[in-house]
Amino acid sequence: MGLSIGIIGLPNVGKSTVFNALTGAQNAMVANYPFCTIQPNRAIVPLPDERVEKLAQLVNVPNTIHATVEFVDIAGLVKGASKGEGLGNQFLGNIRDTDAILHIVRCFDDPNVVHISETPDPKTDIEIINIELSLADLEQLERKIERLSSTVKGNRKLLPMLELAQDLSRHLDAGKFISSYPHQDSEYFLELVHELRFLTMKPFIYVANMDEEGLAAGNQYLEATRNVAAEQNVSVIELCARFESEILDLTPEEQHEFLLMVGVDESGLSQVIRESFEILGLLSFFTKNEHEVRAWEIKQGSSAPQAAGKIHTDFERGFIRAEVVPYETFIEYGSDAAIKAAGKMHLEGKDYVIQDGDVIYFRFNV
Repeated sequence: MGLSIGIIGLPNVGKSTVFNALTGAQNAMVANYPFCTIQPNRAIVPLPDERVEKLAQLVNVPNTIHATVEFVDIAGLVKGASKGEGLGNQFLGNIRDTDAILHIVRCFDDPNVVHISETPDPKTDIEIINIELSLADLEQLERKIERLSSTVKGNRKLLPMLELAQDLSRHLDAGKFISSYPHQDSEYFLELVHELRFLTMKPFIYVANMDEEGLAAGNQYLEATRNVAAEQNVSVIELCARFESEILDLTPEEQHEFLLMVGVDESGLSQVIRESFEILGLLSFFTKNEHEVRAWEIKQGSSAPQAAGKIHTDFERGFIRAEVVPYETFIEYGSDAAIKAAGKMHLEGKDYVIQDGDVIYFRFNV
């Protein structure tokens, strides 16, 4: 299963435009009225990584397979969404299984695009969404507490779980996210997180959706978004979704040139992937054979057998060793023969910790 990212925000902040820009296709309906997104939009796109193509050129294979990311764009959330207002409540479940959440914040003025208030107010807009996410998690917890309360009398072993659920409920009531709960080392906490998939436990990235002028020079909306993000220790990505959508049909080189014209040197997708990998603690490693070069994403700190298991469970079960070449070394020497002649291939065992950019051949026996 690849990386999965949910896209949320108020109506008419540019969520569907951002979705289209990130996925490279006009998959989501865009319209100047609330709730034009009825069914969640989903798209799976390859993770941009130029190292895959460079390796394929060096080893002269016909195919490249990138790691992938799934984007899920749900209906705009409004005040009261957790209780069924608007349409957002129907789709909150669609992002409970995502790894991270992109919160799109409107940072532009446009009298032709209606907003829920007279003018964009990033601080208030963010607060509305975050409250609804907290309330949705609180509703999940209340149902869990009710179930535990009815069974704990007959099974006292459930009492610690009930007490934790009640404490988490108080934590949310105080306006705090589950991610800031101080006692996360409890086995009961991990069990509840796995079961209830709290929205406020997920890593967040704020996306400041700007017009071209704001992207080049900044504006008061961006500063307000940055201030909120700094208080919450959340990353901010700046992009102009409308502009990136307009250049979808251009070649990558032409896209890069046009992005430079508006003052940025990295596409929205590249920014999102980079930040997502950072907040989720991910890295990429590569495998190759006579047919393909392939990229895989994995948690930082993973062992060689765990990386082998990403390819196939038999590889992990029967792991013998890993033949490892750092990407930079492979680029420097250019071939397996040259690398082996220079003694630059490392033979690693079960304790080896995978590094970003490792090119690996796994030896196994089952």
